[in-house]
Amino acid sequence: MKKMALIATKGTLDMAYPPFILGSTAAALGYEVQIFFTFYGLTLLRKDLSDVKISPLANPAMPMPVPMPVFVQMLPGMEAMATMMMKDKMKKKGVASLTELRDLCQEADVKFVACQMTVDLFEFDKSDFIAGIEYGGAATFLEFAGDSDICLFI
Repeated sequence: MKKMALIATKGTLDMAYPPFILGSTAAALGYEVQIFFTFYGLTLLRKDLSDVKISPLANPAMPMPVPMPVFVQMLPGMEAMATMMMKDKMKKKGVASLTELRDLCQEADVKFVACQMTVDLFEFDKSDFIAGIEYGGAATFLEFAGDSDICLFI
Protein backbone atom coordinates (compact mmCIF):
# COMPACT_ATOMS: atom_id res chain seq x y z
CA MET A 1 0.00 0.00 0.00
CA LYS A 2 1.29 3.44 -0.89
CA LYS A 3 1.79 5.96 1.91
CA MET A 4 1.48 9.73 2.01
CA ALA A 5 2.78 11.86 4.87
CA LEU A 6 1.73 15.50 5.26
CA ILE A 7 2.96 18.16 7.65
CA ALA A 8 0.40 20.90 8.37
CA THR A 9 2.08 23.99 9.87
CA LYS A 10 -0.32 26.83 9.13
CA GLY A 11 -3.74 27.59 10.56
CA THR A 12 -5.11 30.10 8.05
CA LEU A 13 -8.08 29.35 5.82
CA ASP A 14 -6.05 29.18 2.62
CA MET A 15 -3.47 26.85 4.15
CA ALA A 16 -6.03 24.65 5.93
CA TYR A 17 -7.56 23.24 2.77
CA PRO A 18 -4.50 21.56 1.17
CA PRO A 19 -3.77 18.95 3.87
CA PHE A 20 -7.45 17.95 4.12
CA ILE A 21 -8.01 17.87 0.35
CA LEU A 22 -4.79 15.97 -0.35
CA GLY A 23 -5.33 13.65 2.62
CA SER A 24 -8.91 12.73 1.75
CA THR A 25 -8.09 12.31 -1.94
CA ALA A 26 -5.08 10.08 -1.27
CA ALA A 27 -7.13 7.97 1.16
CA ALA A 28 -9.85 7.59 -1.49
CA LEU A 29 -7.16 6.37 -3.89
CA GLY A 30 -6.06 3.72 -1.40
CA TYR A 31 -3.10 5.45 0.24
CA GLU A 32 -2.36 5.12 3.92
CA VAL A 33 -2.28 8.77 5.03
CA GLN A 34 -0.95 10.54 8.08
CA ILE A 35 -1.05 14.28 8.77
CA PHE A 36 1.24 15.75 11.41
CA PHE A 37 -0.19 19.01 12.79
CA THR A 38 2.43 21.26 14.32
CA PHE A 39 2.74 24.89 15.39
CA TYR A 40 -0.15 26.93 13.95
CA GLY A 41 -1.40 23.97 11.93
CA LEU A 42 -2.38 22.36 15.23
CA THR A 43 -5.31 24.78 15.48
CA LEU A 44 -6.94 22.85 12.60
CA LEU A 45 -7.67 20.06 15.06
CA ARG A 46 -9.79 22.28 17.32
CA LYS A 47 -13.44 21.31 17.63
CA ASP A 48 -14.59 24.67 16.29
CA LEU A 49 -13.11 25.86 13.00
CA SER A 50 -15.51 28.78 12.51
CA ASP A 51 -12.87 31.37 13.42
CA VAL A 52 -10.24 30.23 10.89
CA LYS A 53 -9.34 33.33 8.88
CA ILE A 54 -7.47 34.29 5.76
CA SER A 55 -5.12 37.23 5.66
CA PRO A 56 -4.65 39.34 2.54
CA LEU A 57 -1.53 40.84 4.14
CA ALA A 58 1.72 39.32 2.86
CA ASN A 59 -0.29 37.16 0.47
CA PRO A 60 0.46 38.85 -2.88
CA ALA A 61 -1.02 36.04 -4.98
CA MET A 62 -4.44 36.41 -3.35
CA PRO A 63 -6.87 37.62 -6.00
CA MET A 64 -8.74 40.72 -4.87
CA PRO A 65 -11.82 42.14 -6.61
CA VAL A 66 -9.95 45.42 -6.98
CA PRO A 67 -6.20 46.04 -6.67
CA MET A 68 -5.31 47.11 -3.13
CA PRO A 69 -2.10 48.60 -1.86
CA VAL A 70 -0.49 46.82 1.09
CA PHE A 71 -1.30 49.63 3.52
CA VAL A 72 -5.04 49.15 2.80
CA GLN A 73 -4.71 45.43 3.58
CA MET A 74 -3.42 46.36 7.06
CA LEU A 75 -6.53 48.34 7.98
CA PRO A 76 -8.79 46.96 10.72
CA GLY A 77 -11.51 44.75 9.34
CA MET A 78 -9.67 43.73 6.16
CA GLU A 79 -8.92 40.22 7.45
CA ALA A 80 -12.59 39.70 8.39
CA MET A 81 -13.71 41.04 5.02
CA ALA A 82 -11.27 38.84 3.08
CA THR A 83 -12.34 35.80 5.12
CA MET A 84 -16.03 36.50 4.51
CA MET A 85 -15.44 36.97 0.79
CA MET A 86 -13.43 33.75 0.49
CA LYS A 87 -15.93 31.67 2.46
CA ASP A 88 -18.78 33.10 0.39
CA LYS A 89 -16.98 32.32 -2.87
CA MET A 90 -16.22 28.76 -1.73
CA LYS A 91 -19.85 28.22 -0.75
CA LYS A 92 -21.07 29.51 -4.13
CA LYS A 93 -18.64 27.18 -5.93
CA GLY A 94 -19.71 24.17 -3.83
CA VAL A 95 -16.38 23.74 -2.04
CA ALA A 96 -16.76 21.66 1.12
CA SER A 97 -16.20 23.38 4.45
CA LEU A 98 -13.08 22.68 6.50
CA THR A 99 -15.14 20.73 9.00
CA GLU A 100 -16.65 18.59 6.24
CA LEU A 101 -13.23 17.87 4.73
CA ARG A 102 -11.72 17.08 8.11
CA ASP A 103 -14.62 14.70 8.88
CA LEU A 104 -14.15 13.08 5.47
CA CYS A 105 -10.49 12.48 6.29
CA GLN A 106 -11.37 10.85 9.58
CA GLU A 107 -14.04 8.67 7.93
CA ALA A 108 -11.38 7.56 5.42
CA ASP A 109 -9.00 6.61 8.27
CA VAL A 110 -6.52 9.43 7.70
CA LYS A 111 -4.43 9.47 10.86
CA PHE A 112 -4.16 12.86 12.55
CA VAL A 113 -1.12 13.33 14.80
CA ALA A 114 -1.02 16.40 17.03
CA CYS A 115 2.50 17.57 17.86
CA GLN A 116 2.85 17.07 21.59
CA MET A 117 5.63 19.67 21.80
CA THR A 118 3.32 22.29 20.26
CA VAL A 119 0.47 21.31 22.58
CA ASP A 120 2.82 21.86 25.53
CA LEU A 121 4.46 24.99 24.10
CA PHE A 122 1.20 26.85 23.51
CA GLU A 123 -0.47 25.33 26.58
CA PHE A 124 -3.39 23.92 24.62
CA ASP A 125 -6.02 21.96 26.49
CA LYS A 126 -6.61 18.57 24.85
CA SER A 127 -10.35 19.00 25.46
CA ASP A 128 -10.32 21.73 22.77
CA PHE A 129 -9.41 19.18 20.11
CA ILE A 130 -11.59 16.76 18.17
CA ALA A 131 -11.75 13.11 19.15
CA GLY A 132 -9.82 10.44 17.32
CA ILE A 133 -6.43 12.13 17.10
CA GLU A 134 -3.11 10.90 18.41
CA TYR A 135 -0.40 12.88 20.15
CA GLY A 136 3.25 12.43 19.32
CA GLY A 137 6.50 14.12 18.51
CA ALA A 138 8.68 14.41 15.47
CA ALA A 139 10.04 10.89 15.99
CA THR A 140 6.50 9.48 15.82
CA PHE A 141 5.86 11.24 12.53
CA LEU A 142 9.28 10.47 11.04
CA GLU A 143 8.77 6.76 11.59
CA PHE A 144 5.80 6.92 9.20
CA ALA A 145 7.23 9.59 6.88
CA GLY A 146 10.47 7.67 6.42
CA ASP A 147 8.57 4.88 4.70
CA SER A 148 6.17 7.11 2.76
CA ASP A 149 5.96 7.37 -1.01
CA ILE A 150 4.95 11.03 -0.82
CA CYS A 151 5.90 13.48 1.93
CA LEU A 152 4.70 17.10 1.74
CA PHE A 153 5.28 20.12 3.97
CA ILE A 154 2.31 22.49 3.90
